Amino acid sequence: MLRRTSLKLLTALAGSLLVPFGALADMAATIDKPVTITFYNYNLASASAGADATKELIAGFEKKFPNVKVEPIAVPSNEIMSRVQADIVAGRQPDVAQLVFRDLIYLATDLGANALEDMVKPAELKDHLAGMIPNGLELGKVDGKTYGLAYTFSTPIMFYNADLFRQAGLDPDQPPKTWADVAAAAKAINEKTGKNGFFPGAYGPADGTFVYQSIVMSNGGKVRDGNKLTFADSNAAEAVKMLHDMVVSGAHAKIDPASASDTFAGGNMGMFLYTSALLSSLKKSAAGKFDLRLAAMPSFGSKPTAPTNSGSALFVFSKDPLKQRASYELLKYLTSREAYTIITSKIGYLPLRLDIVDDPNYLGGWVKENPMFRANLEQLNRLTANMAFPGANYRQVEKMMMDAVREAVFGNGDPIAVLKTAQEQAQDLMP
Repeated sequence: MLRRTSLKLLTALAGSLLVPFGALADMAATIDKPVTITFYNYNLASASAGADATKELIAGFEKKFPNVKVEPIAVPSNEIMSRVQADIVAGRQPDVAQLVFRDLIYLATDLGANALEDMVKPAELKDHLAGMIPNGLELGKVDGKTYGLAYTFSTPIMFYNADLFRQAGLDPDQPPKTWADVAAAAKAINEKTGKNGFFPGAYGPADGTFVYQSIVMSNGGKVRDGNKLTFADSNAAEAVKMLHDMVVSGAHAKIDPASASDTFAGGNMGMFLYTSALLSSLKKSAAGKFDLRLAAMPSFGSKPTAPTNSGSALFVFSKDPLKQRASYELLKYLTSREAYTIITSKIGYLPLRLDIVDDPNYLGGWVKENPMFRANLEQLNRLTANMAFPGANYRQVEKMMMDAVREAVFGNGDPIAVLKTAQEQAQDLMP
């Protein structure tokens, strides 16, 4: 409690000595003079299409708002939260930051992110949010207020190598629909081609959490219920045991999770369940080498899948009225129809405005040329929130859970017992 209170005080002092923590001055109505705002962004720190697309978006915004200069702060995704936190405490108040949903509760309760409902007049906010996917908007809310506006976003999608399907005697036009189908197809690929059958990007310390949660939730489980951890409860544990059994059978590859995307891109894996944000880079890798296809994430029998979200939201920290206006205009631009056309077609993230999908002025032409992307779009109908953990120890709790998941899947012990032990230990760190 002392740590949280102290950090709140430091955050308030760093943001503005004139504005109490949690209170906001009235946002300026217009941008009537030059202003510079900082934009902390992890796509800019990548060597992928995400950096180029983000630069294009910033240039488009500055052209539309010549009075606003955006100062980009490029920070890798695994470092950006620490950088934002450190800069706030040091008195360098960020204006806008692209951050992931796992940090949502902490950002809202401890780091002083602005709730859009406290910053923007209701009619103006309602006007911009109209047409955005309601389930997507809910992802950035804490206690009914929007602290993070969903931005670059995806659900787990099954990438598969149709050539390896053919070599294994499988029909590439009939990709696996259930986990039983995945296990059988992956084992056939491994035995008949010598290549890896299947791997989910579900084991990374941070970026794999959403894939893991998608698998668990699709079996009717979840990682927590309020402040009670439930990742070792029956449905959640059974989903992890299913992955463990696939490892034992040879269907699930035994490789370093960090090498999974490269293994698939090199044509050495039949199926890879991960974020659609890899679509652009995987298309380039597969061109002229193998037949890349997409399918929806598999289900547990007849149970509906519950694809959770990866990606990021946009958070505003500005306390200055003019910078708040400039920051909000940047948020609006980055989540506009024009922006999502760039974000989807040039990176592979989902558009959170579905009215642009078939519109020839926006994504219509691109979707016609990339019909396999519809498998990803269809999953938005079942979008399920990726659960963040509450409390000051939220990242430690998450790490303990993911460490246990990796041990349960790849280790030699009883996977359910491994999860139960970790859950009991992590529960002590929950608020």
